[in-house]
Amino acid sequence: MNSETLRILDSIARDRNIDRDLLIRDLEQAMVSAARKHFNSLDAEEFGCEIDRLTGAITIWRNRLDGTREDIPLATLGRIPAQTAKQVMIQKFREDERNSLLEEFSKRQGELVTGTAARYEGGALVVQIDRAEGFMPRSEQIPGEQFHPGDRVRCLILDVRDVGPQVKIVLSRGHPDFIRRLFETEVPEVAERIIEIKAMSREPGFRTKVAVSSIDSKVDAVGACVGVRGSRIRNIVDELGGEKIDIVRWNESSQILIANALKPAEVEEVSLCFELGRATIIVREDQLSLAIGRRGQNVRLAARLTGWDIDILTPPEFQKGLEILEQTVRSVEGITDETLDKMGALGMISVFDVEELGAEVLEQELGMSAETADLVVSVCSEKAKEVAEQQAREKEEAEVRRAAEQAATDAVLGAGPTDAAAEAAADAILGGGPAPDDRGS
Repeated sequence: MNSETLRILDSIARDRNIDRDLLIRDLEQAMVSAARKHFNSLDAEEFGCEIDRLTGAITIWRNRLDGTREDIPLATLGRIPAQTAKQVMIQKFREDERNSLLEEFSKRQGELVTGTAARYEGGALVVQIDRAEGFMPRSEQIPGEQFHPGDRVRCLILDVRDVGPQVKIVLSRGHPDFIRRLFETEVPEVAERIIEIKAMSREPGFRTKVAVSSIDSKVDAVGACVGVRGSRIRNIVDELGGEKIDIVRWNESSQILIANALKPAEVEEVSLCFELGRATIIVREDQLSLAIGRRGQNVRLAARLTGWDIDILTPPEFQKGLEILEQTVRSVEGITDETLDKMGALGMISVFDVEELGAEVLEQELGMSAETADLVVSVCSEKAKEVAEQQAREKEEAEVRRAAEQAATDAVLGAGPTDAAAEAAADAILGGGPAPDDRGS
């Protein structure tokens, strides 16, 4: 052991971020193990070792029963003890490196990092980050996104786990916090906490809604996040491979927030039922598809963003529900217009709402007697069954109609010159005359 070995230890400590003294102590323990191996000793206290931190000089000794020390020349330990020392040293160094990685990356949890794609293992992407490898499970990847070895990968350190002999670093591009960190990088006002991200909902690879507010009245939260000509939001969208991002203006009023969250659809009215945590949204017929979104995505993300269950109705549907509720409840003695107004204010807009809320809410919130409340709930439950059955019939009839129209359309598109049945179907749809072989009969 000399100064050259100390320089090697210094290099290892620097490259792997391990404390130099810890490496030296590990080396001392390895030399003690070598001495015990050479002398076939089971006593852990029989031998000792000390390495000079300045010169690298090594001293090994044996503690005698009379309390004296006997120095042992290093050369006398031989080849087998030296091999033992090497194995112990390697094991200790690995443990030190593992502990160093665990400590370092635990502090970096939640941080945005840039690594290099290495390979895929069972669907998980392995990414080289500094001196460690992290893995991104399929559930944390953006659907449809593929990386090749050597590609730059920007991701979030989601979790750091101590798994036996190794440290497991879990990465993510699908977590909502990944979007949050991207906003902090691209929008200085978010990093400086002038603009606060109040809520977020995401379906990775498709669409994200972000609700923002500003603590400075001079700073427009939405405008700052979008940037001049959309420059800031475009950088984030490009990083996400084209994922659509809606910036929603936050409002403490749930009604306004829900209306904002459903944009680009224009909302006519919002009715809240706090007892059920449900918001009923009224939109015009021409805004219905916008409000719902492709495969229900817009309304689903808005519900997650606001924390409300959202039902979307057109004005005729809303009015029909109110009329059925009014006709049903008025059959109970003692129900007045004022009672109906209070029920509406509580968000009870259909017989289904009354059935779900139950008699206790009617007693507490509207001051009904127990008998009246039970009767109201009973008649609403009966009516709800009728309405549900009617809706099921209408839905079934609509499906049959659609299937018949589709079959007729398919027949028309596939018709040959002598296909009389197909032509008859086409005439029925288009309002034409009889089929060719029926003419003149």
